[in-house]
Amino acid sequence: MHDKAEMNGREERILRSLRRISRAVDLYSRKLAGSHQLTGPQLVVLRQLRVEGPQAPGRLAKTVSLSHATITGIVDRLESRGLVVRTRRTDDRRRVDVALTELGADTVQRAPSPLQERLAKRLAALPEAEQRRLEDTLGQIVEMMEARDLAAAPHLTAGDLDADADDVREFLSDEG
Repeated sequence: MHDKAEMNGREERILRSLRRISRAVDLYSRKLAGSHQLTGPQLVVLRQLRVEGPQAPGRLAKTVSLSHATITGIVDRLESRGLVVRTRRTDDRRRVDVALTELGADTVQRAPSPLQERLAKRLAALPEAEQRRLEDTLGQIVEMMEARDLAAAPHLTAGDLDADADDVREFLSDEG
């Protein structure tokens, strides 16, 4: 009896921790959306363009670990807001590059770092053995949740990856 109660308590603490992680990601996404009208992946794309400069959408998709279709949606949204521009390459008119506009560069300069950047810095500060242990433990949780085959880019975000300003407003107005 004592072992079962202890196991139920442990299970509840683990589930509570997972809910806290999910909630932290959601709250950060809401904060980012509210303060800068950007989703996490949109910010990651803008930051990538700032670091690497103009690039083809396919290369951009690969670099930020998102599908080409998702990048197309994100770039469409960012372009409609004047944050990026698509330009035909002079050496091959069939190819297009995506580049930051002045407004995009200003926006990414003022935006906070993505949550995953903060987490990555804190992870890097841990001893290597602790990093491996954490990776193994999270991998086990993924297996137990049968979530191995779920698509997951290495970006912590909630909501649609290619949301527009109206989607962000709706997201912020949601109660639950």
